[in-house]
Amino acid sequence: MQTRFTQAFGVARPLLCPGMSYIATPELVAATCNAGGLGILATGPLSATQTRAAIRRIRELTDKPFGIGCTLMMPGAHENAEVGLQEQVPVINFSLGKGDWIVKRAHTYGGKVIATVVTEKHAQSAANSGVDALLVTGHEAAAHGGEVTSLVLIPAIRRLTTLPIIAAGGFGNGDGLLAALALGADAVAMGSRLAMTQESPVHQRSKEMIRQRSVADTLYSRNFDGLWCRVMDSPAARRATRKPLGLLRAAWRAALAARSMHMPLFRVVIGGLLRQPQQLRQLAQFGAATESIRLAIQDGDHQRGVQLIGQVQGLLDDTPTVAELFQRIEMEAQQCRERLARL
Repeated sequence: MQTRFTQAFGVARPLLCPGMSYIATPELVAATCNAGGLGILATGPLSATQTRAAIRRIRELTDKPFGIGCTLMMPGAHENAEVGLQEQVPVINFSLGKGDWIVKRAHTYGGKVIATVVTEKHAQSAANSGVDALLVTGHEAAAHGGEVTSLVLIPAIRRLTTLPIIAAGGFGNGDGLLAALALGADAVAMGSRLAMTQESPVHQRSKEMIRQRSVADTLYSRNFDGLWCRVMDSPAARRATRKPLGLLRAAWRAALAARSMHMPLFRVVIGGLLRQPQQLRQLAQFGAATESIRLAIQDGDHQRGVQLIGQVQGLLDDTPTVAELFQRIEMEAQQCRERLARL
């Protein structure tokens, strides 16, 4: 299935694995690429040295195009983006910040840049900066989807640009892929679906919890990490979203997270003060949530951990390999197309 996305990024299928922290590892990224999609490495939990090693590991596992993701508001993100540029990574996906400098540098070696957006305003700004595609994240998505559902957001942004659009939020099967294409998208990102594959590092206990949940079993709150965020409904998540952390407690938990990521606390604090002083509280809350996310994903600890998940979890009931999943999605999309043609 060829679209503007597959043609622009040199992949066989209009399917993308987004850069999910602790989930989009080199192994899952490479499996996505080898199955014909585009995998995006999560660099949020990584130091610059670890990011470089992860990029080189991906290149050992696949010769297909791949990318890295950088959440620019976070300390360490600029350094990780710099590593990606030095390594001439084929694709860089940035979010929560201005990435025009990434666009300029990546284009010098033939790299491509994807901007993650949740509003029409952000989409227009990203398009003006010269990005090569937009990852449009609807309300249904895990973590930081916007206020508008994919059903409305995708066609709204399609009216603004001819850039390839990757739709995220609510997509996990072939019917969803065809629906996204009908709305004006050129590909889908399926984070929750790919988290439920054999190559995904998500703990088996967490995968089983996802399998048991319905589409209604999520919480959407800004109290968890300071941004509007969708997580799995659980006792721990209810506690974490009941009220926002105070600055001192958030700063303490962020310090622990920075230590576990081998990131000097001095750099975290000074970086926040110098680059985004008005968002220091946000940085502390974001950092404080990091360990909760890791506990759920890596340890399967849902007494203390919180699982980021999209509403599509209610449609997920197995854990195929990535290759099996992509073949199934392609078949489902074809069957859906034939069913619609008969109408």
